[in-house]
Amino acid sequence: MSRTVEVAVLSAENLQMNKKPLRGNTFVTVHSDASTDAGAVTKVDSEGGSYPSWNEKVVVNVPLHARFITVEVKSKTSSSSSLTGSNSIGVARIPISDFIGGYVPENQLHFLSYRLWDGNVRRNGVINISVRVKVPERSSCSSNSMPFSAVTGVPVAGNGSTGVVTGFPALWLNYQRNI
Repeated sequence: MSRTVEVAVLSAENLQMNKKPLRGNTFVTVHSDASTDAGAVTKVDSEGGSYPSWNEKVVVNVPLHARFITVEVKSKTSSSSSLTGSNSIGVARIPISDFIGGYVPENQLHFLSYRLWDGNVRRNGVINISVRVKVPERSSCSSNSMPFSAVTGVPVAGNGSTGVVTGFPALWLNYQRNI
C-alpha cells in the first residue's frame, strides 16, 4: 500500500561541480527510500547553469512505511545522449514528516527548500520544491447517498439532545473554585 505524492521541482540555486559553477544540462530524480521503482525524472535544463529552473511536476508512489523522499540533482555528461551518463551534483533527503501528519491537512501544498549535499558530504546548493499528498477520491460515498453530514464534537447532554459542543474543553474544576 502506498501514497501518491506530487512533487513540483521548481529550481535550484548555487550548484557547483568541483567548486566551479555549472554550465547546464541538469535534471532531478525523485524517489522514496522504501520504494523499489526508479522514481521520477524531470526534463533537462540546459540553460540555467548554476541556477536551473525546471517548474515540472512529478508523481511518486511512496510506501506507507517510507521515512524519506530523496531528491537528487544530476548533471548530464556531454559524452552521453541519454540520462544514464550523469554525475551527481547534490542530494537532499526530505523527511516524510515534513509534509504528512501534524496539524496540516494531507492535501495541503507545502513549499520547501533543502540544502543539497554532494558525494563528499559538502554543501552544494539549494533545491526548491513544492509537495502535495494526493488524497484519493471517495467515489463510494457520494453526497446523495448520505442523508446527513458527519458532525464532530461532544454531545451536550445525555438526554437525547442532537446539539454538540465544538472547540476547546474548559476545566470545570477551575471554574467552580473561582465562584
